[in-house]
Amino acid sequence: MSDLLDLPVTTLQGAPTTFGELTGGRPALVVNVASRCGLTPQYAALEALHEEYRERGFTVLGVPCNQFMGQEPGTAEEIEQFCSATYGVTFPMTEKVEVNGEGAHPLFQALTAAPDLDGEAGPVTWNFEKWVVAGTGSVVARFRPRTLPDSPEVRAAIESVLP
Repeated sequence: MSDLLDLPVTTLQGAPTTFGELTGGRPALVVNVASRCGLTPQYAALEALHEEYRERGFTVLGVPCNQFMGQEPGTAEEIEQFCSATYGVTFPMTEKVEVNGEGAHPLFQALTAAPDLDGEAGPVTWNFEKWVVAGTGSVVARFRPRTLPDSPEVRAAIESVLP
């Protein structure tokens, strides 16, 4: 799945790039995020993980999505302001995309093919679903929304892709 690195994405600021360039070819935790969700406080743990593992060549990548009960209605500027002011987010984020259905972004078409810990692949179930992606572009783990970013199983998956 190294083609994942070549998939086009656009940053939250509107700059076209690729998944590999945006993550710097580093291992990443990709998360579909939303600002008005009951799980939104996970941003704090995501930022903490980003800070903790950044020096070891790791990043978190936030991907805003408004497909789940309209919980990410804001503009790019509003999303960036909310994340920065409320949770001190410094990790990179993409533009708002669709993660399911016919309009699903190619990144999520690829990510949703990966199974979770129960062996189930398929559509994103809700905001804050997570994928650990190795620097080579292979998906090594998928976690459903209620699995906390700093849970032992997420940390173990992150550690498995770090040098």
